[in-house]
Amino acid sequence: MRQYPFGRQCADARPRANHTARPNTAALRIPHTRLIRRLQARGISDPHVLAALHSVPRHLFVQEALVSQAYEDVPLPIGCGQSISQPYIVALMSELLQVKPGMRVLEIGTGSGYQAAVLASMGCTVFTVERLKEFYRNTGALLRDLGFRSIYTHLRDGTLGLSEAAPFDRIMVTACGPEIPGPLIDQLDEDGILLAPVGLGARQHLKRLRKTRNGLATEEFDPVVFVDLIGEHGR
Repeated sequence: MRQYPFGRQCADARPRANHTARPNTAALRIPHTRLIRRLQARGISDPHVLAALHSVPRHLFVQEALVSQAYEDVPLPIGCGQSISQPYIVALMSELLQVKPGMRVLEIGTGSGYQAAVLASMGCTVFTVERLKEFYRNTGALLRDLGFRSIYTHLRDGTLGLSEAAPFDRIMVTACGPEIPGPLIDQLDEDGILLAPVGLGARQHLKRLRKTRNGLATEEFDPVVFVDLIGEHGR
């Protein structure tokens, strides 16, 4: 794991709940199972995605005060103006990314670490980039403590990707910009898939790019709402 000199400390980032001193985990099994059924009812059908969502304890990735809401299908604040994504969005993006075990995935926007944990649980090696030092430090420690050895965290400007580890089979962007940064497209391997929210303000849609020898094929999916994708010098 390498540390890069980019990022800033966020004063309002709150520590996540300590998984070594938590409420009775058994009490969370019913709402966790209920959430998985709700995701199936909303159209999530990939058994590998559902299994990963079932195996990753979301309550370990939220703030202590919000543990009781961990298995509601809603985003939750994690501080610094950021949030842990709604489970349906995590499931949808994981499904649209069409990963297979052994794939190398670049994630832009580590945040809580929940999405990275889901992808790793699907058998991927995940390279995840975060620009905020507080999240980089806390989330990296949490993922290591939980035993995720196939997740590599990096502190840097996500709009630049991670060129030294490229190319990637899949790239997932978990913040929105008016367009997909060129370096990310360049770092996508041939036959690879890139998934990102694209748009401005409330007008955002998920876009999936497939890179072929003949160019890029683009598909557009559900409207979404993500935080802004910000580089070292702003958008």
